Amino acid sequence: MTFLLITAPNEKEDLVVIVAGHVVVDPTELDDYLSGFVEVVRQARRTPGCLDFSLSADLIEPGRINVFERWESQAALEAFRGSGPRDEQGAAIVSAEVAEYDVTSERNLDDVATTLVFLTRRPRSAR
Repeated sequence: MTFLLITAPNEKEDLVVIVAGHVVVDPTELDDYLSGFVEVVRQARRTPGCLDFSLSADLIEPGRINVFERWESQAALEAFRGSGPRDEQGAAIVSAEVAEYDVTSERNLDDVATTLVFLTRRPRSAR
């Protein structure tokens, strides 16, 4: 199992950090695996500096869990991080591709109609 952490030298401590990717577990263990993280998600969302924290089952690939976290800063993320998954949770991971991204700019999709069009737009390959 390999976790890829991509970080650039950070001159600004106030950059938003996104952690995104996915882990794969045995599809028969997916529900049990996710239920083991309910309290972790609750704790993360209550942590100062956490803007969003989500683990969710993929709609297409059985056993795939999508990971998304958004933090006010690298310091906030590091303050939350422990030693990672418990041994039994780590042992259940078949593969993983998770990375950290430093965000330098952001655009809000605050118009509901625009957001719905954006979310429902089909990729060119599906047309």
